[in-house]
Amino acid sequence: MTEAGVLTEDDRVELIDGEIIKMAAIGPRHAACVNRLADFLSSKVKKFAIVSVQNPIQLSEYSEPEPDITLLKRRDDFYAGSHPTPDDVLIAIEVADTTAESDRAVKLPAYARAGILEAWLVDLYNDRIEVHSRPDKGVYQEVRIILRGHKVISTTIPQLKLRADDILG
Repeated sequence: MTEAGVLTEDDRVELIDGEIIKMAAIGPRHAACVNRLADFLSSKVKKFAIVSVQNPIQLSEYSEPEPDITLLKRRDDFYAGSHPTPDDVLIAIEVADTTAESDRAVKLPAYARAGILEAWLVDLYNDRIEVHSRPDKGVYQEVRIILRGHKVISTTIPQLKLRADDILG
């Protein structure tokens, strides 16, 4: 669509289930949370995963979302030849200060349908983290709510443990 002149490189949009969805503007708290997560995760997963920040993943021919952070299986070419697919994704992370409801209704189901094993929703407005796991028939079967004072422990990467307070700021 960019090549056809319908969109420009600066348009903040994602392709989800064949629909072009406008992405919300990134506010300072959202940006800070993404930066904090990228920093923490880089040191924790460096040996076995790539931390990808706001880059596309190819869920299907009709879906190419851009999660705020994606933990990808390590690959020598850093995905230079193609965007990662669901088999490459260890965890998809969305940070939401105003978009939590739409992320729950649109993006998380898209990740579940694609078979992404784990997705986090960092809900800044409600000051909590949701860990969605065990996708089956397009729905995450398990949702854990992590509040301040507790740890986020990945089901996909059990050695990955982060304090909720560190993520939420």
